[in-house]
Amino acid sequence: MMTNTNIYPIFDRMLARQDKEELLGQHSVMIWFTGLSGSGKSTIAIALERELHKRGLLCRILDGDNIRSGINNNLGFTETDRVENIRRIAEVSKLFIDAGVITIAAFISPNNDIREMAATIIGEEDFLEIYVSTPIEECERRDVKGLYAKARKGEITNFTGISAPFEAPDHPALMLDTSILSLEESVNKLLALILPRIQKK
Repeated sequence: MMTNTNIYPIFDRMLARQDKEELLGQHSVMIWFTGLSGSGKSTIAIALERELHKRGLLCRILDGDNIRSGINNNLGFTETDRVENIRRIAEVSKLFIDAGVITIAAFISPNNDIREMAATIIGEEDFLEIYVSTPIEECERRDVKGLYAKARKGEITNFTGISAPFEAPDHPALMLDTSILSLEESVNKLLALILPRIQKK
């Protein structure tokens, strides 16, 4: 990796994360949803953001489709590009966390190595891994974007769950199966986990 000797970070002169959290009246945290396409990650993330917003808590959602149409629009779905996709997302997330913002990420992030990389970049103590464990049969039944059908026909390669593997997290902070839990139940479980961490005493 090439290093630039002309870069002089100014972190020591900038306001600290604690200053931003004090201003916002909250503690920042990374809420990282992982799961198959169609499992309900984005739906839960959006509902969670609304509930936190109602409580006066500032959040930012990072979602796969939005990120890939912007900062990561030059990346494909090869193994190398998937790793770089998550690396950039983690670096952006770290900036939000340092700014005191509760950050919600909804990405397939299909294996433990890639999620561990994200946690290391962001900081393990700030990283809450939420596994949306909806079975593939249910995800495929929903197939809201028609992606599983295309993957089955071979029109999409490297599709997680069909032509590329998905590794379930070893020790997620929370598991949510949306084939069993309603959206409200899922959000309530998340709030029980998250609110004690993010609300200022």
